Amino acid sequence: MMGSKGLRRPNAQRQAQGLRRGFAVSSLAVLVLSLTATSFAAEPVPVNLRRPTLDAFDRYVTLTDAQNDEDLREAHAFLWVDALPEARRTEAYAEMKRGDVVIDKRETRDNGKPIHCPGGLIHHWVGSVFIPGATLAQTLTLVEDYAHHTQVYAPYELRSQVLAHDDGHYKVSFRYLRKKVITVVLDAVFDIDYHTMDATRAWSRGRTVSVRQIEDHDTPRESALPEGDDGGYLWGMVTYWRFLERDGGTYVQSESVSLTRTVPAALAWLVDPFIKEIPRESLDSILKDTRKGVLHPPTSQAAL
Repeated sequence: MMGSKGLRRPNAQRQAQGLRRGFAVSSLAVLVLSLTATSFAAEPVPVNLRRPTLDAFDRYVTLTDAQNDEDLREAHAFLWVDALPEARRTEAYAEMKRGDVVIDKRETRDNGKPIHCPGGLIHHWVGSVFIPGATLAQTLTLVEDYAHHTQVYAPYELRSQVLAHDDGHYKVSFRYLRKKVITVVLDAVFDIDYHTMDATRAWSRGRTVSVRQIEDHDTPRESALPEGDDGGYLWGMVTYWRFLERDGGTYVQSESVSLTRTVPAALAWLVDPFIKEIPRESLDSILKDTRKGVLHPPTSQAAL
């Protein structure tokens, strides 16, 4: 497998110089881009997850945990939209009542300063959706039914399995598929804890225990790349969910903090859409699927 150094611009320039005699510059550009895309899609460039990258992510998560804990403890706005200026808040609620998902980019800072993550990118998004007519209990029943998640969240989730369950704690294995220019399959194990605050409010926190990139998924050739030595499409994730029964339905809020590789300059055109757009698109898709799943329960819950 080719190392990341093998795709740096100096090597591409030397290759271009060797081929220039037989091709026009425009034709060469097309050829190089085509070969690069084919190679990258078939065999992702391995990137090592290094300690400084993980330390920065851990610091970011620690501060985000503290902010969430303070919000819940001090009875700050339970939903992020409640902290918006009045005009934007009114607009956000109108959007949710129409069935739309409202999403915003977030950033946790350390004493007012951005948290530098060497070798990695931290993606932080929050979104909310309203499910008319739904109770808190109905919503939690669907979200916690991990054994049947594929009936709600396919094709994003290829499969899920509960590895352990004790009261409000779950350990769950997921297989995710994402396609945007390139196709990536990941196996992730999460520790997830649910907490009920009262009859109308609940929240949960989940964090990856492990993430492994899968090659040739669901074929006899299937294999898992070494954890932290892969394409760097997801090295870690923390999720925070809040559920609020109000206004004749239930609001669902999901906040995600994820860690990926940085984008190599030579492959930015190919990797940028996946690395930078997928976190937001995934959150939007998950919230829409949750709303649809509660309004139209899967067969596993229809008889309940």
